[in-house]
Amino acid sequence: MEAARDTANRELVKQFFDFLLTSMIFELMKHIGWRERLFKSTRGKILELLRTRECTVNDLAEALRLTDNAVRAHLASLERDRLVVHSGMKRGFRKPHATYALGPEAEQLFPKAYGRLVSLLMSIFSRQIEPRNLRAGMRAAGRKLVRRHLDELRGKTRQQRIDAALGVLKELGGSARFKEADGKHFIYGNGCPIAAATANHPEACLLAESLLTEIIGSPVKEHCVRGPTPSCRFEVK
Repeated sequence: MEAARDTANRELVKQFFDFLLTSMIFELMKHIGWRERLFKSTRGKILELLRTRECTVNDLAEALRLTDNAVRAHLASLERDRLVVHSGMKRGFRKPHATYALGPEAEQLFPKAYGRLVSLLMSIFSRQIEPRNLRAGMRAAGRKLVRRHLDELRGKTRQQRIDAALGVLKELGGSARFKEADGKHFIYGNGCPIAAATANHPEACLLAESLLTEIIGSPVKEHCVRGPTPSCRFEVK
């Protein structure tokens, strides 16, 4: 009886994560073509920069090597589409400068639908799957999700693998940066693609932890902040 229950439990785990991965990959492929076109444009590059931090016109002009007037024209267009908003003021040398941030419509440009799907599926299956099996399954999903990248990483340096990991997170709809502090290495993320799941199911972060471990080839530990405004942080050992 116990053996039959264990077998059924394992089958549920397999079905859950096979469906989860299929859904995530489908959602990713559905978005990737138009996202590439969008983010090669100047408007797209502005959105990418604002996704990581608030910026002034001068900040954007310097980063994109454009004139201030050109940046203002793009910002005006993005504001009309509710993709960018005026977020405040920043002290300048002579006068304050307006700062800009992503608007309410901007996050819809990034592939996040599978975050809600992950949350729904985890709510259903967490009532039927033991917690340790759920955690193990999330790690397995992370490894499987990046399997196609592993051949091209052979012989790469640690830094090259970290850069590749940042690229994969970007492909999945997130935005991440690498930072070294006090001899420790961290990856910080914004716009988590599965944020809809992490507040109620913190084990969802293990998917990203496992994904990064697999790509970088070194242990990675998640230290994410979950809640209404999630913030991703991973320490690379």
